[in-house]
Amino acid sequence: MASVTIVAHDIGPVGGMELVLRKLVDGLAARGEEVVVIARSCSVAEPSRVRVHRVRGPRRPFVIAYPWFALAAAVTLARHRRGIVHSTGAIVLGPIDVVSVHLVHHATAWSDGLTRSSRQSRLFRVHAHAAAWMARVGERLAYRPQRARAFVAVSTGVADELRELLPACAEQVVVIANGVDTETFHPDASARASRGELGLPLEGLVALFVGSEWERKRLRCAVEALALAPDWHLAVLGLGDSRAYTEHARELGVADRVHFFGVVDGVSAFYRAADAFLLPTHYETFSLATYEAAASGLPLLATDVSGIRDLLQDGVNGFLITSDPGTIADRLRRLTADAPLRARMGRAAREASLAFGWDAMVDRHHALYERLGAAHVGGGRVGLAQ
Repeated sequence: MASVTIVAHDIGPVGGMELVLRKLVDGLAARGEEVVVIARSCSVAEPSRVRVHRVRGPRRPFVIAYPWFALAAAVTLARHRRGIVHSTGAIVLGPIDVVSVHLVHHATAWSDGLTRSSRQSRLFRVHAHAAAWMARVGERLAYRPQRARAFVAVSTGVADELRELLPACAEQVVVIANGVDTETFHPDASARASRGELGLPLEGLVALFVGSEWERKRLRCAVEALALAPDWHLAVLGLGDSRAYTEHARELGVADRVHFFGVVDGVSAFYRAADAFLLPTHYETFSLATYEAAASGLPLLATDVSGIRDLLQDGVNGFLITSDPGTIADRLRRLTADAPLRARMGRAAREASLAFGWDAMVDRHHALYERLGAAHVGGGRVGLAQ
């Protein structure tokens, strides 16, 4: 494979999907491949190695920005495509080679509490429903064998959703997990000494919760578990209604043990200073935060959802939990009473994360491109079975 064209809304260091794309583009360019990018914005490590064609147009509202980009990207792609064409989601018109699937909108349509809008006005609710409908229509149109030769799911759970809900593309589904930076995120036994600088409590144990969309990720359940696990503090990183959650914590008598930090730079320092990672989430597709916690050597307490189930071995590198605060508190108390268990689980989590490094992710994409290129030259059908 000599060339690849990446089509995406945005590529850069901020945002999970955007970061994955940046790492993919950087990795391919570092291997000497010719990389063409078609996107609204693109920020990569070595811009001189990547040929970027920007798609001009609105970013919001979604109901205008989505079809605008699909059309404009198709026009740009017709002029500048080179080699294998790889898009992120159903975002471009016409046949291509590879589609990365980070989220199956058909899977979230029926799920309780998965609204994508953080605002509750009537206008925003209407927009959220319209956007979800458009996303599902895009999937029905794009996720067919006539439109792409391979559909890359970011976890086995996403692959299962694709095969069940969009069966026309089932034979073309392949799993390539997102990566995690195992160098930036690593254990550090001395990091507890820096808790004061981070604003974390110096005494007691700290469970770390990372993420926004707090209702979907069930932060409320984590806060309620603290009332039953008095030795633990909860540090919350991400955006949400901290005022409402602080009031709920106050009603439970745990407000002094719940600490809100918002979005922070240097999140890796918080992982290293914590004692466990807690995420009783309702739904995920990959959960990069869980992988970062594992790479940082933290015991994992998380629900059995997509992405997490590919990493977490119950009783080995953490505990599978439910949304029940009593169950969460029981697992926290087990970790409280057994420091060697925390250490063993942390080491096992770190070891499990090493299979998901960025280099491995880039290598798997490169291998897929090679197989697709060989099949195209030979006129045969590429085998995607894993």
